[in-house]
Amino acid sequence: MIATTGLKDMPLSFALSEEQRLIQETVREIAQKEFAPKAAEIDRNHRFPRENFQLLAASDLCGMIFPEEYGGAGLDHVCYSIVVEELAKACATTSVMYSAHVSLTAAPVYQWGNEEQKQRILAPMARGEKLGAFALSEPGSGSDSAAARCTAVLKGDHFVVNGVKNWITNGVEADWYLVIAQTDPALRHKGLVALMIEKGTPGFTFGKLEDKLGIRGSATCQIIFEDSPVPVTNMLGQAGDGFKVAMSTLDGGRIGIASQAVGIAQGAWDHAWRYAKERSAFGQTINKLQAIQFMLVEMQTEIDAARLMTHHASVVQDRGQRFTREAAMAKLYAAEVAMRSTVKCVQIFGGYGYVTDYPVELYMRDAKITEIYEGTSEIQRLVIANSLLKGQ
Repeated sequence: MIATTGLKDMPLSFALSEEQRLIQETVREIAQKEFAPKAAEIDRNHRFPRENFQLLAASDLCGMIFPEEYGGAGLDHVCYSIVVEELAKACATTSVMYSAHVSLTAAPVYQWGNEEQKQRILAPMARGEKLGAFALSEPGSGSDSAAARCTAVLKGDHFVVNGVKNWITNGVEADWYLVIAQTDPALRHKGLVALMIEKGTPGFTFGKLEDKLGIRGSATCQIIFEDSPVPVTNMLGQAGDGFKVAMSTLDGGRIGIASQAVGIAQGAWDHAWRYAKERSAFGQTINKLQAIQFMLVEMQTEIDAARLMTHHASVVQDRGQRFTREAAMAKLYAAEVAMRSTVKCVQIFGGYGYVTDYPVELYMRDAKITEIYEGTSEIQRLVIANSLLKGQ
């Protein structure tokens, strides 16, 4: 007898629903018309595209996965994955700005916050009135979050926060920051708290903007706390829940980065495909050359597989099941596909692929970070191995 899952109302399907297709078409039109033409300029000038975020907010996309009572649209995570992919095809900076806001900052407030926090913090973020950022990594503890040295000492009705956080996407531009801090170093991960800290808090300042290889407009910087008072009412969950908040947030964030990686890879492939149909060599367009055909076939096959893995992880998340392994697998595979694909796209362009007059070198530079943030590829392998060993 075949065991049932109790999920008969969610049949297996590899096709997008009508609603998901409409979201895809709408966002693709916005991204290609409004964002793609500015992507090179944003990269060249390290410019944070605030106007792109404002357009996403005006299109009711900033709260799409949250209930209507908090300013959202109540859509599923497959829709969210589709949005991130379409943004990344046009402008990777815009996709990571959006992903960090939705899945790394707003989503944990929805998952871990109380009703007052959802109304006060989440609702303005879902409406796109406030921008979010996630602060976990530190100068000395990138992948080891339990070794956090940023401290939060409880004094009456507030915490006093001291320390430095690294690699903050949306850096100086955000309004709310989800900060993971340590209440007692001896407790390691059991001593962590998750605090929502607002820009303008006393003692909260910013380091220099990082000069990065890719996603250069994402306003990445250090954030610094010196005796910064944070109300206890801004703590998500309970004291000691910080590690759980961080890990569950990263699970969702990894689906966002997988989607971004798929979009970067697909965007580069689209450019390479068009170029191959126009560029002539040896008396024919190069898309007639078997060497080029095989490269394009291998890339698109891997991209399609990465997209299916990412959508599968999103479906598992929507079902309310644990999706740690699925998210890690999707992020690992999609990121490495993005890197392989964009390198091949540069190769197809030849010398033109190596200059900034053509777009694929930007995709290649943007792709690399997907193998690093939200946990490196090596960390993803550890997460997956741990899940397999536990039989989860």
